[in-house]
Amino acid sequence: MKRLKQIVNELKSRQDTPDAALMREFIFYSPKMPLRLHQEQLIAVSKQFSLQVFDTYFTKANVTINCFSWGNGKRKVLLTHGWASKALDFYELIIELQKIDDLEIIAFDAPGNGSSVSEFSNLMLYADSVKAISLKYAQPDVLIGHSLGGMANVIAVQELSITPNLLVSIAPLIKLRENFEQSLDSVNIGAKDQDIFFSNFAHEFPVPAEHFNLTELYHLDADLEHFLAFDPADHISPYLFLKEFLAKNPAINAKSFEEVGHYKILKSADVIEDIVERISAFSTT
Repeated sequence: MKRLKQIVNELKSRQDTPDAALMREFIFYSPKMPLRLHQEQLIAVSKQFSLQVFDTYFTKANVTINCFSWGNGKRKVLLTHGWASKALDFYELIIELQKIDDLEIIAFDAPGNGSSVSEFSNLMLYADSVKAISLKYAQPDVLIGHSLGGMANVIAVQELSITPNLLVSIAPLIKLRENFEQSLDSVNIGAKDQDIFFSNFAHEFPVPAEHFNLTELYHLDADLEHFLAFDPADHISPYLFLKEFLAKNPAINAKSFEEVGHYKILKSADVIEDIVERISAFSTT
């Protein structure tokens, strides 16, 4: 978090001539929050393992993701956290999922997040982490993703050509470019300089940021059970974008949870109860 504050202060102090490298660092550096005691206690009783993920765009080398699991059931549930988050931010959900018989609950810290060391992170590293767990550890029966993790899960499932029994998206990001614009706006980066960032992005990845638009990228079968939880007043993942996405994909079972916000939705007792009921029903079939 300290480094992020430094980056923000530098960008705000150089509004007339913002540095392209600093804008890049601002977007791709994920701030880290330390574990709280209850999260440390839950990690202490987990099975811990590590996997390698190839960083295609930044270092062009393998990076390590730290993974955790609880239970040894035959049915596998994979949790994919959002940006600037970590596996144990699913604490409340993990506690409730542990009450379901025959589950193994798997979570991980994406590169550059939590305990997984990497200078920078991006959406594809998230998706590749999901793919690594699916191919090298266990193919999940249920995938649950929050925010950027929701988008990453969709990309990973499609690239793996697998059909889970249940896909759960919690306040998923729909349009990545607009999310970047919102972040750059927050530090007063003007349109002209934002254009420089997006031009550099397209060279580095090498697709434009607007390519990562879930409304266009989503091609999962309508028969897949996909539950989506959202807050209509969410400012990080605006309902305007979600509404367009859901209109194009009417088979998705979307449910509104008011006044929970983008981050606190993970702790919402109503959201957790709904997810647990769906997984319990799946587990008994």
